[in-house]
Amino acid sequence: MTDRYASFVQSGAGRALVKRLGLPDPPRLRRHRPGDPLLPGPVLLGAAAGGRLVEPVGKLLTAAGVELREPATATSGDGTGQRYGALVYDATGITDSTGLRQLYDFFHPAARSVTPSGRVVVLGTPPAECAAPREATAQRALEGLTRSIGKEFGRGVTAQLVHVTRDGDDGTLTSLEATLRFLLSGRSAYVSGQVIRIGAGRATAPADWERPLDGQVVLVTGAARGIGAALAGVLARDGARVVALDVPSAGDALAAVANEIGGTAVQLDLTAPDAPPRLADHLASRHGRVDVVVHNAGITRDRTLGRMDADRWDQVIDVNLSSQERINDVLLERELIPTGGRIVSVSSIAGIAGNRGQTNYATSKAGVIGLVDSLAPALRDRGISVNAVAPGFIETRLTARIPLVIREAGRRMNSMAQGGLPVDVAETIGWLAWPASGAVSGNVVRVCGQSLLGA
Repeated sequence: MTDRYASFVQSGAGRALVKRLGLPDPPRLRRHRPGDPLLPGPVLLGAAAGGRLVEPVGKLLTAAGVELREPATATSGDGTGQRYGALVYDATGITDSTGLRQLYDFFHPAARSVTPSGRVVVLGTPPAECAAPREATAQRALEGLTRSIGKEFGRGVTAQLVHVTRDGDDGTLTSLEATLRFLLSGRSAYVSGQVIRIGAGRATAPADWERPLDGQVVLVTGAARGIGAALAGVLARDGARVVALDVPSAGDALAAVANEIGGTAVQLDLTAPDAPPRLADHLASRHGRVDVVVHNAGITRDRTLGRMDADRWDQVIDVNLSSQERINDVLLERELIPTGGRIVSVSSIAGIAGNRGQTNYATSKAGVIGLVDSLAPALRDRGISVNAVAPGFIETRLTARIPLVIREAGRRMNSMAQGGLPVDVAETIGWLAWPASGAVSGNVVRVCGQSLLGA
C-alpha cells in the first residue's frame, strides 16, 4: 500500500507546502540493506562519572567497525561541526537526581549534530537492581529523557533506553552487542522510545553478523502474507531454515513464499484439536528440533462489544492467544525447543492501549504480553528466551481497508509521521531470534514509530 502523502512530501513542491503550513513531515527512513555499514557516521560515546559500561561498549563498537568520538567539554560543545551517526551514553554511573545534569551536559551540545535517521542509545541499570532509592529514582528518570528525544530530534532519529543487569556474564555482553547492532542499524528504523532489558543468559555470537541465524530452524506461523511473508524473507536472508506455516486456504500464497526463500511449507489450521501434536511430529521428523518459534498468526473480527457475537470473540482469542499456549506446551513438553531456543510472539499496541471496536483483539494481544511475562522467568533455567513485538500502524492489506480518515490518523500519530512496513516488524523479530540475543528476555518491543497511542 502506497502512502501518497509521504511520497508527495519528498517532492520539492511538497516540502515547501509542508514547511509553510506546518503539516506532518514524514522523513525518509534508513532501513537495512545487506552490506551497509552499521551507521552513516561516527558515534559520540560518553558516560556519567563511574559508568560501568562505557569501556566494554567502546570495545564492542570498535570491533563492529564504528568510528568513536569523545565528547568535548560540556560548556564549549565540540565546535567542529561534526555530524554523528549516533549518540551513545552510559548513564549507569548516575546515582541520584543531581547527577542527571550530566545528561544535559552530554546531549545539549550534540543535539543538533545527529544525522537524519541517526540513533540515540542510553544505557542504564534496571531500577529494581539499584542499591538505594535515590539511584533507582535517577535511573527511572532516564525513560523520560529517551522518550522525549525520540519525539524531539525528528528527521527519523530514534532513541532507546537499554537496561543492562549488574549481575551480567558473557551472555550479557554478547546480547548487548547484538542489541546495539540492531538499534544502531537500519534494522530498527521504526522502533523508537523503547526500554529494552538485558539480563544474564546463554548467548552465542555468530561467525558472521550478516548471517546471525545461520543454521537455525525457525517456525513462522501466519507466513503466507503481510508481516509473516516479510518475516520469512528476513529470517531466510539471515541464514535460517524457515518452516512457513499457514491455513490450508492460503496454500498457494504459502507455497510461493516458501519457494522464494528456499524454505518448507506446512498447511495447518492451528485451532484444530490435533494441530499441536501434528506440528510437533512434523518438526521432529523433518528437523529434529525447532530453534525459534515465531507466533505471528492472527485474525481480527471487529465489532463493538455490545454488538459482538460469541463466535467473533471465541475465534480471535483462540487464534491469537490460546493456540500459542497449546503449541508452546507441546513443543516444550517434547523438548523440541532446545537450550538456547527462542519464542517470539506478535502482540499489538492494541494490547497496550486498547482500541474501540476491538475488545476481543485487544484482549488477545494483552494476553500475549501476559504470556511473555509468565513464561520468560519460567524458562530462564532452560536457556530459552521469550519476547514479543507490538506493532503499531503497519502498511498491509488489512490496514488498507481502514477508512481514509482513520488510516491517515494512524499513519501520522507517531514520531515518524508515517506507517511502518512489514519488514520493520520482521527485522525486530529477527533480532530477538538471534542466538546472540539470548540474554534479552521478557521484553515487549513496540514497532510503532513511537506511536502516541499508549505512550
